[in-house]
Amino acid sequence: MKRQGGMFNLRSLTTSILLLLLLAGCAQLSEPCPPHTPGDLSGVDALAWDDALPFRFPLDGFAGDAVPASMVFCAQRRLTSGLKYHAAEDFLRPAGTPVYAMADGKISFSGPMGGYGWLIIVDHPQANLYSLYGHLSPSRWRKESGTVVKGELLAYLGDSDENGGSAKRPLRTHLHFGLRAGQRSDYSGMGEWRWQAGWIKPCPSDLGWLQPSVIIINQDIPEGGFQKPEGRALAIWGLELLFTGVYLIAVAGVLISAIRKNKPFVPILASLFFIAAGWVFHSKGMVMSYALFSMAVLHFVVGIYMLVRRSVKVPDTQS
Repeated sequence: MKRQGGMFNLRSLTTSILLLLLLAGCAQLSEPCPPHTPGDLSGVDALAWDDALPFRFPLDGFAGDAVPASMVFCAQRRLTSGLKYHAAEDFLRPAGTPVYAMADGKISFSGPMGGYGWLIIVDHPQANLYSLYGHLSPSRWRKESGTVVKGELLAYLGDSDENGGSAKRPLRTHLHFGLRAGQRSDYSGMGEWRWQAGWIKPCPSDLGWLQPSVIIINQDIPEGGFQKPEGRALAIWGLELLFTGVYLIAVAGVLISAIRKNKPFVPILASLFFIAAGWVFHSKGMVMSYALFSMAVLHFVVGIYMLVRRSVKVPDTQS
C-alpha cells in the first residue's frame, strides 16, 4: 500500500507541474504581439569601421538598402501548430557570404542544430545579451569555440541543401539573426523559452528577444546591460525540469530493479544508453544532459560493484 501511495503522490506531483507549465504558457499568450517595423540599415556599413561603437551588423553590403530584412522581427505566420511569431530578422544573401560577430564576446554554442544547419551563439556579457546566427554552412570553415572580437569572421552562409534544408526541400539561403537579453545559459533548451527559438507562440519581446536592427542602429547599452525578463523561472525551466524528472524516475526504476534481481549487467548496459542520451542532449545545449551523465556514472559504478560482490566467494568456515 505504501508503494502505491508513493507512486500516486509522484504521479500527482508530475501532473501538477505539467498543469502549472500549461497555465504559464497560456498566460504568455494572453497579450497580442505588437507589430514591429524593421530599422533602416542603409548606413550600417560605416558603423562596422568605427571601433568606438559597441555593435556592428554581422553582414556587409547594406549601403542604400533601407529595408533589407526578408522576414521582419515579430512577423506572423500560421503554422500547423497555430499562430507563431518570428523571434529574429532574416536577411537574404548568397551561399558563402561571410558572417561576422556583432560585438566582442565568447562563443557559447557552435554546432549543428536541426532546421538551422550550423548555429553559432555568442554571449556578450558587457551588454548582457547574446547574438544568434542561424543557417550557417557546416561544410565551410566556421569558428567553433573561444572568444571573439567585434567584426571577427564567425562562419559563412550555407547552401540551400545544408543550411537547414535538404536536397528534397532546399531552404532559401539567408541569415537568421537574433538578439536576446541575458546570456544563453539563462534559458533552457526546451519549450517556447528555449535559447535557440526561431518561431514561437508568445510575443518574442515578452521573452527577452530584441529587434536586432534597432539595437545596432541605436548603439546604446543600458546601464547594467539589457535586462532579461524576471520572475519566469517555472516557465523558462519547467519543461526541461519535467523531462529531466521523467528520465531520472526511469533511471531510478532500472537501478532498483537491477539491484533487487541481482543483475549487474543491466545497470552497466543502461549506463551506456544514458551516456549516449546525455551526449545527444548535450549537443543540443540542454542542461539535463549533466543529470544523465551523472546517472550513467552511478549505474556503471553500481553495476561493477554488484559484479565484484557476486564474484567474491564466501569462505568456508566449517572445520
